[in-house]
Amino acid sequence: MTVLQKFGLTKDFGVTSACHLLFSKNDVFEAAIELGRFSTPTSIKDGLTVRSDLFSEVELVLDFIKKHINKEYIITGDPQREERWQYPLQALREIIINMIVHRDYMHSGDSSIKVYNGYIEFFNFGKLPEGISIAQLVSGHYTSSVRNKMIASTFKEAQLIEKYGSGIKRIQEGFVKYGLEKPYFEELQGGFLVTVYSKSHIHVDVVNVHEKVNENVNEKLTINQQKIVEAMQTNSKITIAELAYIIKISSRTIERNLRKLQEIKKLERIGSDKTGYWQIN
Repeated sequence: MTVLQKFGLTKDFGVTSACHLLFSKNDVFEAAIELGRFSTPTSIKDGLTVRSDLFSEVELVLDFIKKHINKEYIITGDPQREERWQYPLQALREIIINMIVHRDYMHSGDSSIKVYNGYIEFFNFGKLPEGISIAQLVSGHYTSSVRNKMIASTFKEAQLIEKYGSGIKRIQEGFVKYGLEKPYFEELQGGFLVTVYSKSHIHVDVVNVHEKVNENVNEKLTINQQKIVEAMQTNSKITIAELAYIIKISSRTIERNLRKLQEIKKLERIGSDKTGYWQIN
């Protein structure tokens, strides 16, 4: 009780909401995280709903991801083989902790993590604090603002957070040191989406649209829409997952742009989703 009182986790009427989220032994429905292993954006191979206390969620989520990503053994000449996971685990842990600490627990929607063959999407309800842009977040030129101060303070005391505002930098450095691309950050539908890519990232020879726009592409299209059309000129049977790899945006954003391109009659889907192809008008 002394510890709980020290961190402001109790009130005269009992425990605070933060205390309930952090230490409840029962299912915490407000903290639910939906986990899925997808072979395609619409085909799920395995799923799990986590409704545990926030401390346990960190390990439960990481265990699910480890279950569904690759691990290789590197022979170095030493008696013990070196393990190399598909992604840097410490950076993944940092993303998970950031999700849990900065989540908007007043929102009724669940957080979600989707593991695909070559990338992972982490979605959380709760936008960036007012006045902080994605560019500022990535560059580190901002003053840290914590949505859930009691949760963040308790995680810091448990040494799960090193320093407020340094998590994004450590995540980016972790992927760069691992030889992978920096994660992609975007605000989406009242929440925040982080997408990380592995070495199986698919590369298609797409023209740099900042320098040259194909003559067949309408100049009124957005940059992402231009990239989608150009990728389809290379491969008319390209999938949504492959487009997400190439353009480095989420599958949700790809789907939204595809609907727009179809609405303006720039694209047409010929045949079924599985066996059909895209026709550019």
